[in-house]
Amino acid sequence: MRFVTIGLIGSTDSEALARREAALADHRAFGKGLLEAGILKYGGPLFCDDGTTPAGSIMVVEYPTEEEYRAEFLAKEPFATQGVWKTITVHPHKPAPYFE
Repeated sequence: MRFVTIGLIGSTDSEALARREAALADHRAFGKGLLEAGILKYGGPLFCDDGTTPAGSIMVVEYPTEEEYRAEFLAKEPFATQGVWKTITVHPHKPAPYFE
């Protein structure tokens, strides 16, 4: 099953961008490992209306079960564990047939 994760930084936290910068190398290394393992299907930053200020991230990953997703992704993703994402929304996802 694929899971769409939307992690938002939160616009009222004055330390959010500093935490993001501090965790960014770990976040990218984690994502690279998921990509190489075939788990990460898509990902990238989300931006505020100005198109340049980071607002969060979207990541589409594939795990056999939601329990494995939570244990292997959410419990280890640096932006989640280091307090970068203030809100995290998860949606099970199935791509349309022409995207498989």
